[in-house]
Amino acid sequence: MNILFISLGCDKNLTDTEVMLGMLSGRGYQMTDDETQADIIIINTCCFIHDAKEESIQAILEMAEYKKERCKALIVTGCLAQRYRQEIIDEIPEVDVVIGTNSYDEILDAVDEALEGKHALHLKELSGLPSVGSKRVLTTGGHFAYLKIAEGCDKHCTYCIIPKIRGNFRSVPMEQILAEAKELANQGVKELILVAQETTLYGKDIYGEKSLPKLLKELCKISGIYWIRILYCYPEEITDELIQVIKEESKICHYLDLPIQHASDEVLKRMGRRTSRAQLEEVITKLRKEIPDIALRTTLITGFPGETKEDHEELMMFVDEMEFDRLGVFTYSQEEDTPAAVMEDQIEEEVKEERQAELMELQQEIAFDMAENMIGRELLVMIEGKVADENAYVGRTYKDAPNVDGFIFIHTDEELMSGDFVKVKVMKALEYDLIGEMIS
Repeated sequence: MNILFISLGCDKNLTDTEVMLGMLSGRGYQMTDDETQADIIIINTCCFIHDAKEESIQAILEMAEYKKERCKALIVTGCLAQRYRQEIIDEIPEVDVVIGTNSYDEILDAVDEALEGKHALHLKELSGLPSVGSKRVLTTGGHFAYLKIAEGCDKHCTYCIIPKIRGNFRSVPMEQILAEAKELANQGVKELILVAQETTLYGKDIYGEKSLPKLLKELCKISGIYWIRILYCYPEEITDELIQVIKEESKICHYLDLPIQHASDEVLKRMGRRTSRAQLEEVITKLRKEIPDIALRTTLITGFPGETKEDHEELMMFVDEMEFDRLGVFTYSQEEDTPAAVMEDQIEEEVKEERQAELMELQQEIAFDMAENMIGRELLVMIEGKVADENAYVGRTYKDAPNVDGFIFIHTDEELMSGDFVKVKVMKALEYDLIGEMIS
């Protein structure tokens, strides 16, 4: 039987998708990317912000149309399924089974039920972790993979629904992570990208202390792994020990993703964040002092309830001074069941978008200058693929996480494969991307 699997949302969701694909492949199901040939359609949904919710709903409604033709089963999993399970069951009768965020290990039972014509809801408590032992099916090309080290979040920021749909912070036991990492290395993975709602707190709940540095040291021992990249590091949880491990272990990319969200103390306080502007500046300064070539990525929210013109100008000034290597800006999304949704002084969409555009324009100037400053540098580059109809390849440097950052283009007559590492000299900057020449 053919299964079409649609995965929406973040890289953490993608790892759940890959686990489910592994279980389904182990059962002998075939995968297809053609909805007209699918006997079973599974959608792993997202609902973190309004746009993600709309995309998920649209995907369900579109796929529901195929239930009237060849498709025998339609299953919805993930964050939207967890949050709006009853609405999906009540309003979209074509959906056979709904699976919550902590129940994706029950995907095989769900498929059996759907094929028998049953309607079911799989919803475990948001505690513990799903029990999975099968090999993941990688959807990333096989040379890099996301490694989810924890589930849920304890921070309870006022704008965020994640604790309600993913539960409190739960670390994956270290031996389980290391076994999965070794298996990924055996499959040919060369870059591991550590993800969680928050990676910096790893181990606190099960080992009594922040254990990310220890985990990183163990991962660095795995042969076949060349790069380890860390995403979603909350700045207030970054320790001197973590900085030293990043500095000393050659496999760890000098790259950190710090979701800071704002720089005005008043806005940070209303967001329920646990940092001040002074603390943010302190940790960024320390990181750059200890690891001078570190690439820092961040995300910001603009237009949060009560954000004044002065707050926005303070954020602009902060971005100008800090000069982040990579930066994304989201307009605030008013999510029901969050404290921020009922705050006074909600800001008009037009104002949010104007502020977002101003921040992105400023960051564009910073990013272009930084790209120019890379000219002449020699860097190790991971090949991502070939440029169609040209003797050129596209790759990533240590400063570039997949799907969110830039690329480097390399012209060469040599035959290269995705996942190959080559030494490249940067010759030219092209807005966000670089152009380089291979060094033999």
